[in-house]
Amino acid sequence: MIFPSPRRLRFSEGVDSIQEYSTTDEREEGGWRVFRIGDQDHRVDMKTIEPYKRVISHGGYYGDGLNAIIVFAVCFMPEGTLPNYRYIMDNLFKYVIGTLELLVAENYMIVYLNGATTRRKMPSLGWLRKCYQQIDRRLRKNLKSLIIVHPSWFIRTLLAVTRPFISSKFSQKIKYVFTLTELAELVPMEYVSIPECIKQYEEEKFRKTCKRLDKDMLGKQETAADQQ
Repeated sequence: MIFPSPRRLRFSEGVDSIQEYSTTDEREEGGWRVFRIGDQDHRVDMKTIEPYKRVISHGGYYGDGLNAIIVFAVCFMPEGTLPNYRYIMDNLFKYVIGTLELLVAENYMIVYLNGATTRRKMPSLGWLRKCYQQIDRRLRKNLKSLIIVHPSWFIRTLLAVTRPFISSKFSQKIKYVFTLTELAELVPMEYVSIPECIKQYEEEKFRKTCKRLDKDMLGKQETAADQQ
C-alpha cells in the first residue's frame, strides 16, 4: 500500500482544499479506508466520519524544510449527544492519527482552534490523551509546538489540572493565543484555513470587549462629573 507523501500535497484556499495524490486507491468497497498506525493497519468507516473530516487539515509549512502546520478545528467535532457517538469517535480517532502519520515528514506544530465550540463538542480528556499516546515516538518527538487559539476557561483549567501527569517537555510546548492576529505573528497563515464560525466568534468577542470598555469609560466619566 502506498500512502501520499507530504511532498505531494497541493494547497489552495479553503478548508477542503488539500488534495492528496497516490498511485493506488486506498479506499475499500463500502466506504472503508485503511490507515497505517504504528505497525498495524486500521480500517476506518469513512461514511460515518464524513461530516467531521474537516477537524484536521494541513496548514502548509513553516521555517526551512517540511515542517508541517497541522490544524485541529474542534468546532467540527461531533456532539456528544449523538446516539452513535462512541462509534464515531473511535473511527475519527483512527482517522486523525492515520492522517497525522501521512501529513508529517519532519518537525511539526499543531494549531488547536478552540473557539466557537460548545461543551457538547469538546473531546474528552481521555480521547485527547489516547490520541497523544497512540502516535509513535517519532511524531511525539517531532511535535515542536501546540498552539491553542481562543483557549476557554475550561480548557485552561483542564490543562492546569493535568499538568502534573504530563511530561515537562510537553508542557513547555503548549502556547496560548487569544486572537487570530496573535496567531499570525507565530504562524505563516497563507494556507491555514480558519473556519468562518471562528472568525465570527472573534468578531463577536471584539464587539463585546468594545462595548464593555465603552461602558466602563462612560461610568468613569459620570463618576468624575459627579465629583466636580
